[in-house]
Amino acid sequence: MNGPSLQEIRACFEGAIPAMVATCGADGVPNVAYISQVFYADEGHVALSFQFFNKTRKNILANPRATALVLHPGTVQFFRLHIRYLRTETEGPLFEGMRAQLAGIASHTGMQDVFRLLGSDVYAVEQVEALEGEHLPAGPPRASPLGAVRRASERLARCTSLDEALNAVLSGLSDHLGVRHGMVLMLDAATQRLYTVASCGYPTSGVGSEIGMGQGVIGMAARERTPVRIGHVTSAALYTQAMRSSLDENVPDFQPVAEIPYPGLAQPHSQLAVPVQSGGRLLGVLFVEGTQDLQFSYEDEDALVAIAGQLGATIELLQAATETGEATDGAPAPVPVEAAARLAPLPVRHYRANDSIFFGETYVIKGVAGAILWKLLRDHQQLGRTDFTNRELRLDASLKLPDITDNLEARLLLLQRRLAEQGDAVRMEKTGRGRFRLVVRRAVELVEC
Repeated sequence: MNGPSLQEIRACFEGAIPAMVATCGADGVPNVAYISQVFYADEGHVALSFQFFNKTRKNILANPRATALVLHPGTVQFFRLHIRYLRTETEGPLFEGMRAQLAGIASHTGMQDVFRLLGSDVYAVEQVEALEGEHLPAGPPRASPLGAVRRASERLARCTSLDEALNAVLSGLSDHLGVRHGMVLMLDAATQRLYTVASCGYPTSGVGSEIGMGQGVIGMAARERTPVRIGHVTSAALYTQAMRSSLDENVPDFQPVAEIPYPGLAQPHSQLAVPVQSGGRLLGVLFVEGTQDLQFSYEDEDALVAIAGQLGATIELLQAATETGEATDGAPAPVPVEAAARLAPLPVRHYRANDSIFFGETYVIKGVAGAILWKLLRDHQQLGRTDFTNRELRLDASLKLPDITDNLEARLLLLQRRLAEQGDAVRMEKTGRGRFRLVVRRAVELVEC
């Protein structure tokens, strides 16, 4: 390939400025049209969005060679790509990544009902030409994110708990990459939903809020196991995140609605979701967003992919250490039960349909974490217990926990953080590796529904 490489002009593929594509029909008549998206696929390929069966599409099927004119958004320099059509993809990571990005462009221009991706046309790039003409000087080089990746990795390497690891990632993004709004979600493999376990930069934590696989940029990144990045403002109807969790359809009508508000920005202008994986297994999603267009570049995407990979490995190591090392820890010191006799007992309701827990009229948690909390409270009330281990929960058949690959530590962290948001009546405290304590500071009245 002559001229600059695709990597060198990658900023041209951010979707900020529409490209022009020239094709030629079987009759030799040329056609030039604007196209919504030229997508960087890899060092030798780009993909064009297939949205309509128009003249461009007809020409490509008859004659696979075309040229695309793209513009650098910073220097306003034009580049001409000589491309050759290979195939059309209608599913998979490339297609879903393009569909998410196209939705951002469409909502930015008010064309949501028109811009609907039918396929991703993949082209081999045979030559890149830098066209002559006046253009702006390149801006000062941006500091490499490699240093931020290194510092995040160093922080993660020192973590001894999942809580520390999640805080290290989010604080590292804020301190070294300027990311002000972000969250980490973990996958519930049994329900195929993602639940928020940590966030930063929002008025409320949103811990426990849920998103389905394939729902919004977060769900799409999880389902396709590929980064999804949008550089333009999105609308509520297209690829924004789910703003609420919902009960299963078979929950009885009498049960109160269990809902934790989603903590995301009301009007995000840039979003980037990266899957967290380890050993080929999806663990969750690392998500960031911002209030400026084009806030996250492909370099930010590369940095977050590296950090997410390190986070995935750390989560797996911490889980293995917790599962195998908890029995070697010393016995925890006893803690006195503190019940405020002057206060009326706190009603705690458990709904068996989906293991949702309410403190009075306030929804706390549901699902696996709800079943765990109900077991802890019953054991505390009936047996006077305050100290528990991860292992005993894992072996308790009545809880019907997912298999060993499920991250129990993440469930307990979610529960701990949700209880902390409800006040001091009931709390959980980590007392050692694979050990924790239930602290009940007010009498509870357990009600099974």
